[in-house]
Amino acid sequence: MNGHWISISAADDGGFSGYLSLPPGGKGPGIVLVQEIWGVNAHIRAVADMYALAGFVVLAPDVFWRLAPRVDLDYDEAGTAQAFGFYQKVDTDKAAADVAAAVVALRQRPETDGNKVATLGYCLGGQLAYRAGALTEVDATVSFYGGGIDQHLDIAGKITQPILFHYADDDAHITQANVAAVKTAFAEKTNATFFSYPGVGHGFNCSGRTAVYNQRAAALATGRTLVFLAEHL
Repeated sequence: MNGHWISISAADDGGFSGYLSLPPGGKGPGIVLVQEIWGVNAHIRAVADMYALAGFVVLAPDVFWRLAPRVDLDYDEAGTAQAFGFYQKVDTDKAAADVAAAVVALRQRPETDGNKVATLGYCLGGQLAYRAGALTEVDATVSFYGGGIDQHLDIAGKITQPILFHYADDDAHITQANVAAVKTAFAEKTNATFFSYPGVGHGFNCSGRTAVYNQRAAALATGRTLVFLAEHL
């Protein structure tokens, strides 16, 4: 794959980097792909490459850069402990603004060439993809088990683009009450689509996390996401 790191200007101070993966044709619609708490690691880069193979220009911003540059952690005990340490320290307001800055940067790339741009994220990234969708103009948003969205429903009215939510029925981190609150906030809006996945837990899309990965649910959610992006980008 044609993947490499690029520089992105932050809205407030300095700049950070992001992993850019280009499609075989070199140009296409854009996706800002937002990491889990393990950083822009091998799994997230592989996901970026997968969407690039589907024809998208994919940019995965380094949202932990204010704590440490290019965090790249494994899913073992040590890596997970570090990941939760970063999660507890990250300023999510600034991280959401950084994702919005990545949207602006991707729109300015010649590879997107005036095409539409979506935000798409997993776990913490699902929350940041949602919040960035309210901070800047994006054409679609996808959130895989975005934790904490129920705490930011005051911005739901600013989500005017089509948005797709994927939730696990057996999520130990996102309760069904949390999901219900998000659904209620979007109940009268026609731009939101929700899918639930029975019998699976948080992180079911991550093949690197063997204890929670579910191939069928991951394939189904990814397929639905590709259809959604094809329709709206």
